[in-house]
Amino acid sequence: MTKNKILFWTIIKAIMAIFMLYGGIQHFVATAFYWPFVPGFLPFKMAIIYISGFLEIAVGILLLFKKSQGVAAMALLVLMLVFLPIHIWDVFSETPAIGSTQAALVRLPVQLLFIAISWKLKKIYFT
Repeated sequence: MTKNKILFWTIIKAIMAIFMLYGGIQHFVATAFYWPFVPGFLPFKMAIIYISGFLEIAVGILLLFKKSQGVAAMALLVLMLVFLPIHIWDVFSETPAIGSTQAALVRLPVQLLFIAISWKLKKIYFT
């Protein structure tokens, strides 16, 4: 891989780490925002919100360190795949958690982009 590509993916990895850290922290400071995202049929909604926030923070931190970036890249991919059904569910919901069907339709391709980025980071860093 060329130096430019290495730099590019290092920057993308840092951006993803920042997204994970910010999103994870938000699970604790804006808990009510995440409540509608947890499907009603799941028990222990608050625990799910806190656990997913903790996992996002952990992945964000681990992405920043060379020794853990491979495992973090794999964990990021798994998280993005686990969150995908929630985004799909939101698109078809009568009252999307994100606020509107249009917003849910925009968020779904963004999630797919995050999955693609996570896949690439896994390929680069998970050996």
